[in-house]
Amino acid sequence: MNIIVCYKIVPEEQDIVIEKDRSLSFARAEWKIGQYDLNAVEAGMQIVESVGGQLTALSIGDSQLKDSKLRKGILSRGPEELYQVIDDQLGNADSNLTARALAAAIGKKGQFDLVLCGEGSSDLYAQQVGAQLGELLDVAVITAVSKITLSGDKIIVERTLESEIEVLEVSLPAVISVTTDINLPRIPQMKSILAASKKPVTEWSLADIGMTGAARRTEIVSTLAPEQVDRKKSILEGDSEEIVEKLFDSIRKELL
Repeated sequence: MNIIVCYKIVPEEQDIVIEKDRSLSFARAEWKIGQYDLNAVEAGMQIVESVGGQLTALSIGDSQLKDSKLRKGILSRGPEELYQVIDDQLGNADSNLTARALAAAIGKKGQFDLVLCGEGSSDLYAQQVGAQLGELLDVAVITAVSKITLSGDKIIVERTLESEIEVLEVSLPAVISVTTDINLPRIPQMKSILAASKKPVTEWSLADIGMTGAARRTEIVSTLAPEQVDRKKSILEGDSEEIVEKLFDSIRKELL
């Protein structure tokens, strides 16, 4: 089983500073592997441990990807090798550019059986990359998967819907986006962390994967935090119908 897991590095949420003009400052934020992508990595490792094969990690981005700590962070979780597409044009890439770069990189790498993605990125959470990637690779794509079972040259996946569980049988190759319900990502042991530095890392540019010229991308005009509003601090005591009605009236006034 040849599995590729896609991941993204994102800024640490607790280090993001909201400025007075409501803009966001990432100056003090360290970079980390997206939390949702860790579930995809773990899902890939569990499949490899169950039926054999190899797990390869793949990411696209700017020079932040070169951080040795981040490289060890992904390789220590199980992947045997790492491929990265690094280019300044890929910094803050939107979902379409991300999917196109990943598809081009996968095409250059060669044959695969399964591509795994997290349900969304920890920063934008657009939940679009997996679906677009499957379309670009011209293979089956299933999103919001909470369980994966191998069955010969097919996989059986479960999707937890609002009031039911949907079970689908998918022929390989395929692209699957997994939810956080699928597993609990493992914590790398010291042995795995030390071994990660010896695993191969392949670095490509956009030109290396055949994406020449300026990369098309969405222009971000601004990103602002919501306005801070003081709480009303209205307190209604009691549980009579009159008190309940006053509560509803006050809520209605705020919503109008």
